[in-house]
Amino acid sequence: MSQTKSTVYLIGAGPGDAGLLTLRGKELLETCDVIVYDYLASEELLAFARPDAEVIYVGKMGGDHTLPQQDINRLLVSKAREGKSVARLKGGDPYMFGRGAEEAEELLDAGVAFEVVPGVTSAIAGPAYAGIPLTHRAYASSVCFATGHEDPEKAESAHDWKALATGASTLVFFMGMKNLPSIVENLTKNGMDPATPAALVRWGTTPDHRSAAGTLGTLQRLAEEGNFTAPSLIVIGKVVALHDTLNWFEKKPLLGQGVLVTRSREQASGMAALLAAEGARVVQFPTITIAPPEAATAVRQSACRLRDFDWVVFTSPNGVAYFWRELEALGLDTRALGAAVVAAIGPATAEALAKKGVRADYVPASYVAEDLLEGLVAKGVAGKRILIPRAENARDVLPKGLMKAGAEVTVVPAYRTLPAPDRDKNAEAAKELFAAGKIRYITFASSSTVTNFLEAVPAETLRQYPDLRFACIGPVTAKTLEEAGLACHVMPEEYTIPALVAAITKDSRGG
Repeated sequence: MSQTKSTVYLIGAGPGDAGLLTLRGKELLETCDVIVYDYLASEELLAFARPDAEVIYVGKMGGDHTLPQQDINRLLVSKAREGKSVARLKGGDPYMFGRGAEEAEELLDAGVAFEVVPGVTSAIAGPAYAGIPLTHRAYASSVCFATGHEDPEKAESAHDWKALATGASTLVFFMGMKNLPSIVENLTKNGMDPATPAALVRWGTTPDHRSAAGTLGTLQRLAEEGNFTAPSLIVIGKVVALHDTLNWFEKKPLLGQGVLVTRSREQASGMAALLAAEGARVVQFPTITIAPPEAATAVRQSACRLRDFDWVVFTSPNGVAYFWRELEALGLDTRALGAAVVAAIGPATAEALAKKGVRADYVPASYVAEDLLEGLVAKGVAGKRILIPRAENARDVLPKGLMKAGAEVTVVPAYRTLPAPDRDKNAEAAKELFAAGKIRYITFASSSTVTNFLEAVPAETLRQYPDLRFACIGPVTAKTLEEAGLACHVMPEEYTIPALVAAITKDSRGG
């Protein structure tokens, strides 16, 4: 089932962790003409949008409304009447204190078709990430969800405080931080023991996730000492006693630490996912973009005569991808390699070759050009014809060394690295994050990312923030950073992205 024109889809964005979006929600984000999203919907989800989709922010935070609710309703109706499919992305679940039902009623009155896509509510996910199961055979057999922020125009509370205090095993309050003293007072005076376990969960499931556990009687002190403000959940019941035992998410080593990734957008997703899995707040700052060469003549000519070469040497996954792009454009496939021996600079490049159906014959023990050169020379390259498809303006260590050893080397530009088009805009945003102390690590996976990043954010700017730590994938990249007067604090023994993430994780633990 796909999207339909003139339909509004009320989609639950989930609690904040982008991985908790439903498959149906993802499908609609990828296909809808318009996306209307709010404050609690993760902006990471916008990456699923079509490049030409119209994206509109209508967030509401602490009474500050980008658009009043009635204007949001009108916007949804208007866009649908233009014959567009509209994804209305709402934090959590649309019908769980999200005013989704009001929007659905408005659409129905206007004669606009709508569909509801339920989402994972923060009331379940936030406590789960904090080690609090809302039900448990030994502690709780019922759950009550309540709002701590009722309609201010109502004459009196709709809550039956006596029933809340005595009727449910577990209570979960949404939007209750401003009224926390009143909530505690109403529960205690209606029979709830102040010693009942209770907890606060703020920004549950996100890198900013925090929780604190105590009792109903100590909740206000916990909130003040921990500066728990909206968006926070209040969880009350015996199940909170499991908080310290089952609290898995807060044990992630990089939780809450900002890591800036400078890889190209095409390559950043894998590294970002590894960092996010360790709890990091990943900030993508693509300093470069990968593009085909201005003229593909040289690479196509070499592709047409692959059988003339004894060796084909790939020095990056990009080299593999863009060389195969030209190979396939010529109607050729892996058979064109003939008897040529294939070398890869490291496991990521070897993996890229494997996906094309080619097993690398040689991968050096250490993944830099110098070690690749040493290994090839040791195998005997004198008189051998060697093809190297690589980036324009790459280092000449490898081809020069092979020629010095007697090889006949052909270097062809398979791709280019260019400054990212939004680099300067990202630089301003990054400077704000540095000033706010929200970035702990800056990562560099190549010398070109160092060079391009420092063109956007000069080294003298970075020196203003002594707590920043720089992580480089290998010694060549580290040398480029050091030549700019900045120290490399983290470098893995194995020059791969997984190893770099592991080294950052180890460093964050003080080891």
